[in-house]
Amino acid sequence: MANHAKFDRQQVIDKATSLYWEKGFHATSMRNLQDVIDMRPGSIYAAFGSKEGLFKEALQHYTEQGVAKLAACRANSASPVAALKLFMEQLVINTQQGAPSGMCMLAKTVAELTGEHEELLQEAKRSFRKMESEFEKLIVEAQELGEIDKEKDPHQLARHIQVQISGLRTYARVNGSDDDENGTPLKQMIEDVFNHYPF
Repeated sequence: MANHAKFDRQQVIDKATSLYWEKGFHATSMRNLQDVIDMRPGSIYAAFGSKEGLFKEALQHYTEQGVAKLAACRANSASPVAALKLFMEQLVINTQQGAPSGMCMLAKTVAELTGEHEELLQEAKRSFRKMESEFEKLIVEAQELGEIDKEKDPHQLARHIQVQISGLRTYARVNGSDDDENGTPLKQMIEDVFNHYPF
């Protein structure tokens, strides 16, 4: 009979993702991981290969969550542009309170890691490109529906959204306490993303 793992792998990855997102890769010790995911170092190494292996799976999980969240926004919105705005609101405004960190885990990873952890750095960059391609799909749909000019380059617009999300999340982290509880100034900034160049 096969030897089945005596833990819920997805639950472990969920908890590790939250921990890594909050603390970053370097600040997360094996002791932190042990305490949060309730596994001994030997079991972590047996299941994930290393602290890096678990972090890589956490990055992938974080990205999958982002893709799923964007799909949910589309399902609950009347149009692709409305879905993109809703997604940005959730990331920029809602995560300031309800997430392990107001900053994007991918952005934190790219800022933190050096060539010493090249594989993890490349994984974070792949995840950024994955999200960008999902934005691009919605932009193409919006162009087909006449919401966005078909002459615009969807790749450039997707890249612009990615940059704006990173900037707005940083701004919200710095100025969140000065914002009103409804996030009105931030909502207006998100609206402005689609009302000005390059849109």
